[in-house]
Amino acid sequence: SELRVVLLGNSWSQSSSMGNFILGETKFNTEEEPDCCQRQRGQLKEKEIVLINTPDLLHPSISEDKLREHVRVCVRLSDPGPHVILLVLQPEDFTEEVKLRLCRVLKLFSDQSFDHSLVLISTPREESPGFMEKYMNHPPLKDMIRKCHYRFLWRKNLELPELLTRLGQIVRENNEQHLSLPRDDCGAVRNAAGEGTRATQDQENKFLNPAVGLQSVSEVHHGGLIIYSVQ
Repeated sequence: SELRVVLLGNSWSQSSSMGNFILGETKFNTEEEPDCCQRQRGQLKEKEIVLINTPDLLHPSISEDKLREHVRVCVRLSDPGPHVILLVLQPEDFTEEVKLRLCRVLKLFSDQSFDHSLVLISTPREESPGFMEKYMNHPPLKDMIRKCHYRFLWRKNLELPELLTRLGQIVRENNEQHLSLPRDDCGAVRNAAGEGTRATQDQENKFLNPAVGLQSVSEVHHGGLIIYSVQ
């Protein structure tokens, strides 16, 4: 069976590092942040895992149109829908403004996104005694954890079996169902992707949506890594 996980957060390097941690090898570049979504596959025991890594969708300068385009591509890569959205959050950078942007992005996926989300708190860049208690009482982070039904893990000292157990719990709590994506802007892309054939190298797939006009999405295969860029 297949487990599809979207990596979403306020630090590309941290989400990429987490993706590599799950896969057990370096497949995502943690140094250079692309302006596109990336997908990688791996095998964990008897289950195939698909990771969709997103660029910084929480950046304050990203336009609404660009944000929606990235969400559409992410939806396509996770077709027919992700089982879990892993929110990789750098605690000292997680302000109220960032929290509101994150909630906005999650709602672009689906109103049920919070039911499928797990908060993973990255280790602060500068550790100090009692930092876990400090950030657990940080209002934006505390509220985000509440919205995700108090599902959270700390990156510090995290072992892979524990993370996989929590991912599996979320899947079971949702009756083994993936996140159902609405038949709106994002759903239109998902349906087009599901009905079409997979693109070959450098092939462009065009989706016509009356709300946004014609968008061009390029798929490029590079060493097993599938990169989608929105133009």
